Amino acid sequence: MSINSDLKKAGIDIVQQLNEKDVSAIASNIASKLCLAFPEHNLKRNNLISAISNINMYIANMPEDYSQAKYFYKNNSIYFKRYSSPEEMSNIAVHECIHFIQEITDENYNLVRMGLYKVNSGLAINEAAVQLMTAEANTCEICEEKYYGINLKTTSPDYYPLQCSLLNQMAYFTGTYPLYHSTLNSNDIFENTFTIKSGKKIYDKISKYLDTLLYLENDLNYYIHDLKHTDNVRRMKTLNNIITQRKEEIRSTFFKAQNLIIKNCFENSFKSIRNLEEIKEFQQDLYKFKNIMGYTDNYTFYNDFYCNIMNSLEDKRIYIIKHGEINLFDKDSKALALINTTKDSYSFAKILVIKLKKLFRVNVNGEDINYL
Repeated sequence: MSINSDLKKAGIDIVQQLNEKDVSAIASNIASKLCLAFPEHNLKRNNLISAISNINMYIANMPEDYSQAKYFYKNNSIYFKRYSSPEEMSNIAVHECIHFIQEITDENYNLVRMGLYKVNSGLAINEAAVQLMTAEANTCEICEEKYYGINLKTTSPDYYPLQCSLLNQMAYFTGTYPLYHSTLNSNDIFENTFTIKSGKKIYDKISKYLDTLLYLENDLNYYIHDLKHTDNVRRMKTLNNIITQRKEEIRSTFFKAQNLIIKNCFENSFKSIRNLEEIKEFQQDLYKFKNIMGYTDNYTFYNDFYCNIMNSLEDKRIYIIKHGEINLFDKDSKALALINTTKDSYSFAKILVIKLKKLFRVNVNGEDINYL
């Protein structure tokens, strides 16, 4: 299928191409944003400017449910819904340019991997990761919002808020470094790090829950759009019932994922506690988690879990006071702590190796950003 056919199928109708001056300004702004927001990933500002400047950028008519900009990897292009200042368009295009950076294709330009997304799996978790990075690059403030009856704090109120909330909860246990490293470099470091904290099956299950949320929200938007354009009373009643059902399914799926994160990650952390200092740290981590989770008026899982594990924590505290620090390999302490067969943290011998030479055909030995 030709590029024009792909664009037509996607509902993208080109209006005009951006001029070189605007593209250069957008590239410079985005490169600065990314380098300033993520200095630990050794991004090279000059390389990013060169790479992003090679992206084709267009103003285009696009479907109503599309975001303000869309990256199309098949022809290395970004499409904007409307023209505005380079500064505003830079904010909009950060998300799409991260997709551009993370994209890996084969010799026939078929997509092989894109960040956390592996062909046929991980689409939602990758979109959430890119959006978290976008919000950080744009220095978005945390705000309190309500989606489908779920209260949560987010830096991304307009794009993937539920998915971002859940991924932020996962990163609570891994730190953001492995998450952003994998997002930029399309590798499994984040998945492996979270697996240490919870287990491979748990990671896969949460990823599937995020994909399910994305599907349900797209499905919901379809029925809401259909409802706006029908005058048939019977059809309206049917659509309202479907919309109510989809919203409930979204709430249910979100809390299934959140509860899975809480239970498995904190239980795994509990097993590795050896002394009173680690008990104190565990208590603080458990208490602070409530600041990043979603909730409704009748959500009780976190409070119930908190009470139960605090009781177990008290038993462990008494044991440590009586017997001293727990040896996780001591048979006598198995009732209080299981053997921790993983490392406390993932060892990163190498930081980011930018694949610009391969992806963008520019020299990878550019200068670091100058802080003005």
